[in-house]
Amino acid sequence: MSLQERDKKHIWHPLTQHQLHPEQLAIAKAEGCILTDETGKTYIDGISSWYTCMYGHCNPHIIDAVHAQMKQLDQVVFSGFTHQPAVELSEALIDILPKNQNKLFFSDNGSTTVEIGIKMALQYHFNKGEKRNVMLAFEGGFHGDTFGAMSVSGLSVYNGPFEDFFIDVKRIPTPQSENVDDIIKLIQSINTDSNIAGFVYEPLVQGAAAMQMNNSKGLNNILDYCQSQNILTIADEVMTGFGKTGTYFASQQIDTLPDIICLSKSLTAGMVPMGITACTQKVYDAFLSHDISKGLFHGHTYSANPLACAAALAGIKQLTSQGIQDNIKRIINAHTIFDQHISKHPKVKSTRQTGVIFALDLNIEMSRYGDLRDKLFNYFMAHGVFLRPLGNTIYILAPFVISETQLQNIYDTIEGCLNHL
Repeated sequence: MSLQERDKKHIWHPLTQHQLHPEQLAIAKAEGCILTDETGKTYIDGISSWYTCMYGHCNPHIIDAVHAQMKQLDQVVFSGFTHQPAVELSEALIDILPKNQNKLFFSDNGSTTVEIGIKMALQYHFNKGEKRNVMLAFEGGFHGDTFGAMSVSGLSVYNGPFEDFFIDVKRIPTPQSENVDDIIKLIQSINTDSNIAGFVYEPLVQGAAAMQMNNSKGLNNILDYCQSQNILTIADEVMTGFGKTGTYFASQQIDTLPDIICLSKSLTAGMVPMGITACTQKVYDAFLSHDISKGLFHGHTYSANPLACAAALAGIKQLTSQGIQDNIKRIINAHTIFDQHISKHPKVKSTRQTGVIFALDLNIEMSRYGDLRDKLFNYFMAHGVFLRPLGNTIYILAPFVISETQLQNIYDTIEGCLNHL
């Protein structure tokens, strides 16, 4: 019996309606940008397996680092203990983060990094004796699947059954060139009626909102106003972090730096799960007290797992290498050339690009998970390219190590798909 058949007996997959999609493709191995299924068919991973394996699958440098760490220290409680991989990772990460970041809180995944960021913001004001219990977030944002992260997300397709249980969140439009003044007036009004503790946002690119891209100058003005009101700013860089926008972090393209930054996905190069919530010294200092209850009482059993720390440290070495930086520039240039060509296609409504993230919208209205979206997905897979359209948006976020031939194959497959619509 195939893995695909055995899978159906016991496994419940994420983001899957099994009544409509009972079959799950069994992947047997992966290397570089290539996934291989159990029959031997290969696929170019055009989305880095949800933006994690940016240095390629089974990267030998990452494997060697994790293997060496396995023989030294596999796991230890991170409350009351520390270890070399965590210390070295903290030093390396602070070196590349926006310059105002100074403290790191370890967790397990992207959703929990946002959860912790929200708790930091709420408790920051609580510790100071201020009653601020409202969070601010963009319309259409996505920040994860735990309750705090769902609360600040704006995609009801994920959150509908749970909305009665959310924390209090007010939503604002994303900044475009013409609406920033109105957004700031809206924030002023919200803050007058209900004191805002923090603002959670995806800088420059809203991933799950079909890679919608925002005005950096407008976002800067919003952040500047929030910080003038002591509203803690929380940048969710789970998707955008580690080079995808052309800089190490999207926040480095915005003058006003966030108070808190959420990191996961390619943090550990797709090798093992881990999350980190970074913050400024100002945020950290609000939790220092002789009163133990003012500490941040949040913890995960696998916080700062040594193997995950070793993978993350090896990933940073890859990211900062000249080879990867050159590859990022090469991909950005290739996307720009492809954009000039594909934007003229009659089936394309619009295109956009930030760093190595490229997206196009079809001039066809369709549901996020409807039949036409499935036809697009199936076409790509049949032609050996793994892409996951978000409704009528087709996007590329391939590993930094993708070859010119593989990237051209993705472009050609997308154009071939448009020609068959």
